[in-house]
Amino acid sequence: MSEPIKKKKKKRLRGFAGVINNQLTPLNEIEYFREEFKEEDFKILLNAVEGRWAALIEVKGGEVKVDGLKNDPKENLKKKKLGWDGKLETTTPIFLQIAMGKLSLLGIIWKVITRKIKIKGVRNLLKLLKMFNILSHEEKKEE
Repeated sequence: MSEPIKKKKKKRLRGFAGVINNQLTPLNEIEYFREEFKEEDFKILLNAVEGRWAALIEVKGGEVKVDGLKNDPKENLKKKKLGWDGKLETTTPIFLQIAMGKLSLLGIIWKVITRKIKIKGVRNLLKLLKMFNILSHEEKKEE
């Protein structure tokens, strides 16, 4: 008799990474997103400073994937280890404002100036904002 095949468990994302995953994975179903980002290949690290989990967003060939990482900036969130192209670090409420489109580009710039947001790789942040804009545009079409 052969042994039963074990099903591979899908990795469940925790905390902040889970929220970001739930927010961004619907992009994979949007044709406009797949077309706009089909040539893209980048990684963005989102780190909620007060949380225990960070989110690594990988966009490759018109598909978005989110991975959760233990929030330990001295250890495992380094660029050398993860190979991220952009990094956004702030508090969870500010991340949620960005994700829901309640914080404009000028608002984000103001938060950077006042040091409430830390950014590395501004071009990639603009790509992330475009992704959130595509999501909010799709939600408005459904209403």
